[in-house]
Amino acid sequence: MVTIVPAFGRLGEENAFAVLARAGQLAAVGRDIVNLGIGQPDMPTPPHIVEAGVKALRDGHHGYTPAVGILPLREAVARDVHRRHGVEVSPDSVMIVPGGKVTMFMAILMFGEPGAEILYPDPGFPIYRSMIEFTGATPVPVPIREANGFAFSAEETLGLITARTRLLILNSPANPTGGVTPKAEIDALVAGLATHPDVAVLSDEIYGTMTYDGAAHHSLLRYPEIRERLIYLDGASKTYAMTGWRLGWSVWPKPLYDAARKLAVNAHSCVNAATQWAGIAALDGPQDCVAEMVAEFDRRRGLVVEGLNALPDVSCITPKGAFYAFPNVERTGWKAKALASALLEEAGVATIGGPDFGVHGEVYIRLSYANSPENILRALERMGTFLAARPNG
Repeated sequence: MVTIVPAFGRLGEENAFAVLARAGQLAAVGRDIVNLGIGQPDMPTPPHIVEAGVKALRDGHHGYTPAVGILPLREAVARDVHRRHGVEVSPDSVMIVPGGKVTMFMAILMFGEPGAEILYPDPGFPIYRSMIEFTGATPVPVPIREANGFAFSAEETLGLITARTRLLILNSPANPTGGVTPKAEIDALVAGLATHPDVAVLSDEIYGTMTYDGAAHHSLLRYPEIRERLIYLDGASKTYAMTGWRLGWSVWPKPLYDAARKLAVNAHSCVNAATQWAGIAALDGPQDCVAEMVAEFDRRRGLVVEGLNALPDVSCITPKGAFYAFPNVERTGWKAKALASALLEEAGVATIGGPDFGVHGEVYIRLSYANSPENILRALERMGTFLAARPNG
């Protein structure tokens, strides 16, 4: 019998896809399911971006591209970084990748090995911990606390760094909490990192365009003192409703860029050529589509927060970014994962249990409000009926 290496036994999963599959199974047998589980915009990709992709195919862009991405798209990313963050980056430091996860894989593979420690947000995107464990490194959760508005604490984060820490992963605006870390906290973190010059930083800013209530996204790229050890992660999936196109990008410090390029050559060769030309249209084209989508998410955010706080024994602070709410369900008497499962199977509402995002997610569930207002209201009504009929688990 063939066996694979033990590292694969340490790989976790992103349970949102398991919930999506189960919701699909229930829908296939006639169940009416409202899916607030998966984290993708329900709007279509804007037409001018689609047309650019179609034109690229018609123009004959059918072959391999450079492993790091076509130069016109890397230049467009550099322009976008300057427009949004006021920072100059060279196109030669930009890498085009098939989705945001690839940058996570590359960064964690570079720094993860037995004996090393990697800090990551908890609750946070589950692939962080999965990949850390795969490499044999020790995952060190950085608590992301409701009491802090689901922003990370600079003091608490710095206090977890040891002589074995190789990489610190940050995410703001955040999945699954919707938290946005304020500039003062980021300033304090960067100042504290001066005493830890050997710690690299991966800043996951995939939701950077999605903030509300005057909350501002402060990119780690704005701090020149850490640029030589900072890996910036962004992409088109959320901002331009392009999840299925698989288009991400990253900015790398010069000492790490060639290692990332070699990983790309070994792993995926290059990103789909037509998708890259569509990416240029996304970044260089009109941005009103982004503003309109964020405004619509803002409207839905109000519906979700108001509705959740009206449910029996549920409380939800107002998220400042992304398109997720992370309500506290401790007072319902339900364990979070059991509640998420029961809501799907019995009430026809797909959500994700907080523990799927880490040990500090135990008393929460995640809802995506990337769904229509009508579906959101239907889901909240079903949840209220369910909780009234099934209190205390």
